[in-house]
Amino acid sequence: MVVNMSKKPPHTAKDLFPSPTLSLSLAGIFRHAGAAAEMSAVEVVGDELRRESTVEFSSDNSGPVRSSRSEDDFDGEGARDVEDDNENDEDDEKRKKKRKKYNRHTPEQIREMEALFKESPHPDENQRHQLSKQLGLSPRQVKFWFQNRRTQIKTIQERHENSLLKSELERLRAESKTMRETINKSCCPNCGTVTASIPGSMSTGKHLLIENAKLKVEVEKLRTALGKCSPRTTSPSYSAGHHDEEENRSSLDFYNGIFGLEKSRIMDIVNRATEELIKMANMGEPLWLRSVETGREILNYDEYVKEFALESSCRERPNTFIEASRESEVVFVDLSQLVQILLDVNQWKEMFPSLISKAAVVDVICNGEGFNRNGAVQLMFAELQMLTPMVPTREVYFVRCCKQLSAEKWAIIDVSIDKVEDSIDVSLMKCRKRPSGCIIEDKSNGHCKVIWVEHMECQKSSIHTLYRAIVNSGLAFGARHWMATLQLQCERLVFYMATNVPMKDSNGVTTLAGRKSIFKLAQRMTWSFCHAVGASSFHTWTKVTSKTGEDIWISFRKNLNDPGEPIGVILSAVSSVWLPVSSNVLFDFLRDEARRSEWDSKSSGGSVKCTANLAKGKDKGNVVNIQKIQSKVNSEWIILQDSCTSAYESMVIYAPVDIAGIQSVLTGCDSSNLAVLPSGFSIIPDGIEARPFVITSRQEEKYTEGGSLLTMAFQILANTSTTTKLTMESVESANNLVSCTLKNIRTSLKCEDG
Repeated sequence: MVVNMSKKPPHTAKDLFPSPTLSLSLAGIFRHAGAAAEMSAVEVVGDELRRESTVEFSSDNSGPVRSSRSEDDFDGEGARDVEDDNENDEDDEKRKKKRKKYNRHTPEQIREMEALFKESPHPDENQRHQLSKQLGLSPRQVKFWFQNRRTQIKTIQERHENSLLKSELERLRAESKTMRETINKSCCPNCGTVTASIPGSMSTGKHLLIENAKLKVEVEKLRTALGKCSPRTTSPSYSAGHHDEEENRSSLDFYNGIFGLEKSRIMDIVNRATEELIKMANMGEPLWLRSVETGREILNYDEYVKEFALESSCRERPNTFIEASRESEVVFVDLSQLVQILLDVNQWKEMFPSLISKAAVVDVICNGEGFNRNGAVQLMFAELQMLTPMVPTREVYFVRCCKQLSAEKWAIIDVSIDKVEDSIDVSLMKCRKRPSGCIIEDKSNGHCKVIWVEHMECQKSSIHTLYRAIVNSGLAFGARHWMATLQLQCERLVFYMATNVPMKDSNGVTTLAGRKSIFKLAQRMTWSFCHAVGASSFHTWTKVTSKTGEDIWISFRKNLNDPGEPIGVILSAVSSVWLPVSSNVLFDFLRDEARRSEWDSKSSGGSVKCTANLAKGKDKGNVVNIQKIQSKVNSEWIILQDSCTSAYESMVIYAPVDIAGIQSVLTGCDSSNLAVLPSGFSIIPDGIEARPFVITSRQEEKYTEGGSLLTMAFQILANTSTTTKLTMESVESANNLVSCTLKNIRTSLKCEDG
């Protein structure tokens, strides 16, 4: 709902599905490791590292027992077969007779055990007995060898990762200290007043705040990954004192000379916002009126001003408009889990990948109490997006607060504070949050009732005609979009954690570990797609015209060391068009493997067969599947496709995957190192809501009228070298791909004239 306020009185992708971000510096070690086990002290098995050691373990969970004996006394690769002799005999010959000799494994035995280890690091009892008979060893020796092998790999990897994390923490701490000193120099150390010119100091303050927020996010990631090695224990020279006080000092207090903020004033604003949010969530008419045509709730702004006695209502910022919306649904998620997701900025981004392109905690004003952090208050920054380069992002600073209202009810409150926005940068005053957020009520069996309220004040800006209706109606960034995405992701999480999924829903995937690994890979594909499509400042878009007359937006980036994507220059080509078909019809057409050859020019008309199908939601369109394509031109190749649909948006995201890699993922192996480059489609209704031409009780026929806004996005590896620049040949190839795909879709759906 939009209220025009232009009268002279008064721009957002462990664990939902955790994707490790640690740089694979280990790859440099693995790359040059020797291949012959018996000729080298270092071995590579798959992607893992092993150093021959003198360690024996009695179980998988036991720690290493290091021997003080010389290397000649034991076998570096095999398990020691020793009987303890505690008698204090004076006769050395008797002691030598009682003690068994240490057995060294032969190179042939090591090779055979290595071969089995590659296939199964955890052999069962039958495999161990069979191998012991084959090699002439006892089952106990085989068991200990595999235990040692697994633990050695884990120990060395953890040692190397800890070293990387320690150095990274030191670097981040040094950068943060430098930024703090820079800001301190720009203010008077006594009174806090700005010594430089106002515009320059504001720009510097804003820039350093964002950079510092990013560093804080990275430090928290490293703290979580490092676990017991906290930043305060990584460096022995780091002592408590004045530097610790600066580290713990609130940056809002530190920047008091610029913002002029006090915690008491912030808490007062938060308390008033909480009261307003509760009323906005619970009141009905006359504050909220339901539209007869669309069924949506519309805010009665005159009643809103009267109810909350807004004295400033007649002095609103010029050239602004109000968006207000409310949605209420029951979602399948635990209350405490949802609260933690909304307070953790990284989990928040992962929960809403299509809505949030950037997010950071600028400062923690209050940590809160207890596990659910009751009373927590933090200053946040977010960049909100639509999945198209044609709609500008919305950047907003706001304070987020978590409050327990009763034993079974919690509130998450978002509200912008004028002084923060005005002082950081005038150019960011395009969007601010009035009291918004959600009321979460605990229900039985892990369900929660969520009432979501979005109340925004935004500056008017030019919107492309394709998206003008859906943006101006408040749907694009409104409560329906947030709630629909929340329901979709909660269902995905439930199916990810489920252990009782019928085999008919996991066709082609025989283990729960394989199912989870496929889900993680599909979630990473979705995040990568959403990250690459929007108008975020991450990208620099160049508009070109396709051969069919549509606008194509071109951007490129270089991947230097991310193992989750191909290394080289990656080109993104995006085009958004309107099609005179309903979003349901378009979504079913694009996700159907039987009709893939109708629009996918790369399949070259070959046959497509679904080899695995995993449900991830109640709707039949929410699935992850693996498709085998037998091309007439190319050889056989594999596509991993993630399809999802909600009340607001539908997406079909796919990526070609390596056959050996996907087979490894199906067995439950980690999918974070499998390089994928997803492409796909985003589909939303065109936003023109009207009464249907016919009335029907069938759910699938209720919203079949109207058109759809289709965004096509293709990511292409333009060059495997990171030193080269984007060429016109790559741009022309992307142009041809977009034009051909769009033409095929229109031809298949018989809307060429649309």
